[in-house]
Amino acid sequence: MKLRASGEDYLEAVLMLQKKNGMVRSIDLARHMEVSKPSVCYAVGTLREGGFLTTDEKHYLHLTELGQNVAEKIYERHCFFTKHFISIGVDPETAEADAYRIEHDISAETYEQLKESITKE
Repeated sequence: MKLRASGEDYLEAVLMLQKKNGMVRSIDLARHMEVSKPSVCYAVGTLREGGFLTTDEKHYLHLTELGQNVAEKIYERHCFFTKHFISIGVDPETAEADAYRIEHDISAETYEQLKESITKE
């Protein structure tokens, strides 16, 4: 199943909240992403059907191995672009926003080549 950018955003948010708080509920996700609970419920259902996350009996969200891999890939890209945009003088808020847009659209090949060329410098 190919994820859309919004699905990747949800997975990345679950990962970030897990790192910060340990456990994640749908309401935590809604607050973090500034979306409605029904939006989160729909996204969680779709991601669960796709095998990206599970919920337990207490309704906590857990990334599957597949979901964890996707979330970490997106989060790595986000951090990479944000850090490098800030290092060249971009305002941190703008850097975050631009990283958010680029992280989903850049091809794996281009990202890897860019990362390699920047880390060589």
